[in-house]
Amino acid sequence: MNYRSFLSLAALALVLITGTVTGPGCANIVPPQGGAKDTLPPVIRRVTPVDSSTQFNRDRIDFVFDEYIDLDNAQQNLIMSPMPSSPPNVTRKLNTMSVRLRDTLEPNTTYSINFGNSIKDVNEGNVMKNYTYVFSTGSYFDSLQLSGKVILAESGAIDTTLTVMLHRNADDSAVYHQKPRYITRVDNTGSFRFRNLPPGVFYLYAIKSEGSYTYTNPESLFAFADSAIIMGRHEAPVTLYAYSLPKTEATKTGSSGNAKPKPGDKRLKMANRLQEGKQDLLTDFSLVFETPLRELDTTKVHFTSDSTFSPLSGFNWSLDSTKKIATLRYPWKENTQYNLVFEKEFATDTLGQQLLKGDTLKFSSRKTADYGKLALRFRNLDLAKNPVLLFFVNNELKGSYPLTSVNFVQSLFMPGEYTLRILEDRNKNGKWDPGSFFGQRLQPELVKPVERKIVVKPNWENEAEIDILAPPAPAAGVPGRPGVPPRGRR
Repeated sequence: MNYRSFLSLAALALVLITGTVTGPGCANIVPPQGGAKDTLPPVIRRVTPVDSSTQFNRDRIDFVFDEYIDLDNAQQNLIMSPMPSSPPNVTRKLNTMSVRLRDTLEPNTTYSINFGNSIKDVNEGNVMKNYTYVFSTGSYFDSLQLSGKVILAESGAIDTTLTVMLHRNADDSAVYHQKPRYITRVDNTGSFRFRNLPPGVFYLYAIKSEGSYTYTNPESLFAFADSAIIMGRHEAPVTLYAYSLPKTEATKTGSSGNAKPKPGDKRLKMANRLQEGKQDLLTDFSLVFETPLRELDTTKVHFTSDSTFSPLSGFNWSLDSTKKIATLRYPWKENTQYNLVFEKEFATDTLGQQLLKGDTLKFSSRKTADYGKLALRFRNLDLAKNPVLLFFVNNELKGSYPLTSVNFVQSLFMPGEYTLRILEDRNKNGKWDPGSFFGQRLQPELVKPVERKIVVKPNWENEAEIDILAPPAPAAGVPGRPGVPPRGRR
């Protein structure tokens, strides 16, 4: 057998063996298997000067890690306290990070540099969370701590983007024209903690910083402590209640009235809030205009009933302050047909637009069987705080009811799944009011979530007892009976 024949036979044997092992078709190419996936964050091997140094007098700190690192928005994530006039400059190269201090350090002062979640490894992006480097320009470290929580006054929820600040200056104006002395961020539970604080008097605030640490936008979240914090004598956690002032009417409407119409489109644009063509028995009818109105002549809107278009009385129209929402108030009857006949000139918006021709809107009211009866009894409810029961669906307010007793009964209530909150209505105006810091130092009214959801079924007596102080419970339908005429049990 010559050499060429031997190679051909060897190749044929290899093909046969491969077919036996892998079966017909192409052979599977399997890449070599590596080790377990790296899930560990970078580890610091060396710091110069060492962490927790005293008599610190350097302007540069070098950190060497056990692997190559990357930095994610280090300049924004880094917090240095006390706050310097110029923030440190942070750079990295391979497995080394350098921090250059650009401010003159104060004598006998404890400093901390928190890197947030900016340090991560290059390959897997594992984050070294909230690493803090501490040093002192004196011979000792300040060791006092202050902790607490920030809660949104209007909802009882938290906002994890808030920054908490300590000022030395007692003047109200300090929060909008001075940087704070110390800052920290809330965690995912809304809690905060200051460490390495010196003795002394401080003034505590929280803001949504938006790139700065001054309170310059009243429409942003803000909170303040009622009194000064005296470190060295203060140990109890502090709860702050954040609020924001309502947006201006111009901001809410999104229009100044000087908008330009689309070319060739001169129609008055409006919509209604009917659901599936049905009017809720418990609410008013609303027309919503795209552009604020210049004129509204309700004598040119004819309100009638059934197919005979019989004129109705006992109703009234109103236009809200934005001049974009016209409301019709009327004591609706169940399962009744209504008509609104609009003359062409009934409304003119600020662009001069009217209906191109007269129009008619036909709709009917809901049946009482579409609703459920709701009866709630509250435990641990403090009536002295003027409680108002708030119903929400997907964080949208659906109903507000002042409570004068521990029992709440509504013979007609829209079916759905609701979350509940209790407003402590300090001024008894039936709505939540924000705080007022400058001058009055008035805290916002508080809204506390009820840790239970309510499911209201149609044509059903829905009843429940709710403990305001109870721990969270899963949503569930409240007990009752179908098709029974509404009646209270308690």
